[in-house]
Amino acid sequence: MVRRVRRRWRPLRIIVPFVAAAALIAGTLVAYQLEHPDPTRPGFLSPTNTASDGASRLAAALRGQNLSVRTARRTAEALSATLDGPTTLFIPAPTLVHPDYLQVLARLPVGSRVVMVDPPARLLHGDPVPIGRGVRRWAAKASGPDLDGRPCALPEVARTGPAATLRQRYVAPTGVDPDRVDRCYDAGLARLTWGQTELVVVGASDPFRNGRFAEHRNADFATGLLGTRPTVVWLDLAHPDTPPTPPGQATAPWLPELEPATADASPEAGPGQTPTPGRPTTADAGDTGIPLLDAFPAWFWALLVQLTLAVLALAFWRSRRLGPPVAEPLPVHVAAAETVLGRGRLYRRVKGREPTADAVRTAALARLVPLLALTRRPSPADVVAAVARHTGRPREPIDALLYGPPPTTDADLLELGRRLAALRAEVAGPPPGPPAPPGPPAPPGPAAPGGSRGPGTPAPRAPSDSEGEQR
Repeated sequence: MVRRVRRRWRPLRIIVPFVAAAALIAGTLVAYQLEHPDPTRPGFLSPTNTASDGASRLAAALRGQNLSVRTARRTAEALSATLDGPTTLFIPAPTLVHPDYLQVLARLPVGSRVVMVDPPARLLHGDPVPIGRGVRRWAAKASGPDLDGRPCALPEVARTGPAATLRQRYVAPTGVDPDRVDRCYDAGLARLTWGQTELVVVGASDPFRNGRFAEHRNADFATGLLGTRPTVVWLDLAHPDTPPTPPGQATAPWLPELEPATADASPEAGPGQTPTPGRPTTADAGDTGIPLLDAFPAWFWALLVQLTLAVLALAFWRSRRLGPPVAEPLPVHVAAAETVLGRGRLYRRVKGREPTADAVRTAALARLVPLLALTRRPSPADVVAAVARHTGRPREPIDALLYGPPPTTDADLLELGRRLAALRAEVAGPPPGPPAPPGPPAPPGPAAPGGSRGPGTPAPRAPSDSEGEQR
């Protein structure tokens, strides 16, 4: 008959896989935040930022092609700069632009091009930008200019080769003829005529960033897309832009008179302001309303979560070696010597001298208490007093031996075991006492046959074997 071994439920066996999975997910999120910088962060795709999320290399490449690169810190300033002639308005962070300004883009001067980098969903689907969003990828992918075997309709990028533009796919929105939207790079780039303006949206920021500018053919793609006009107006916003004054006004003759609102103006309240109902404002993007959360970027909190999960996983892993040993039923019968040897090697491997000394002292006390006729659970003072009384030793060495600090080396641990064994043998023997007094002299025994002898008479000698044979 096969004996079934009942296994104990161990919480660690269930928790550890979940902790490992959580740590993997947290690490993935941190890597995602590092690979995809926040567009609302100051310096994102800035022509003066030399970091990996900046675009100083792109600005230098455009100037190297004898193009004029003008930087605008406000949306109104950028829109006014488009009136000087055919220009390319580059908007690397559309989420920071107020929606009222985006409505004006359709009425820029004839021949203007607007290039947006990954505009958010709230700006698309026909209001205010007539482009639809398709499937979104987790990360950007390099793809060729063609779409389903059809060549790209933009000659400036049709022959540049693969570029990392495919993260967000674009489609024609409902009510718009699909033939009006030119799509390239596996739908990662879309172009259409929007009023008097040529609108181009790119589904990823990788081709424009310094950290990805030299990969694939990103440099040729970015310079070709922005170099179709002699002037590039670069809208470099560090914070969400304020709404125009007065709001909602979107006529081309009004462009030179665009002025941003004051710093303390709000798109929802203010003197002479009427918010557009049902339209989200860009000033609220990335603002949670909690100062502590807004004080640090998103990647910092992701990294903090990852470190917390790593510390918890380490604590769970190390908890298997902490605490006293747990007694469990053995699945098979093992010889006592093998069990002791195996556990001793485990204790030695983890340097568990303290639990080993506690086990040895507990076993010694379990054998000493019955020999000393003490109660079932005596106090340490009673045990020390009884042992000292039984052996005649001082109390201090006995207390140090039975209840002292744990040994610090393996040699001290072995010496502790030997001394405990000697103490048990001593207690098991007779208790020491005073020497016995000498007894009375033994009475003289009966006289040997053949007559009595005097005090000086020697005892008769026994005959030897040779003498017996002669007789």
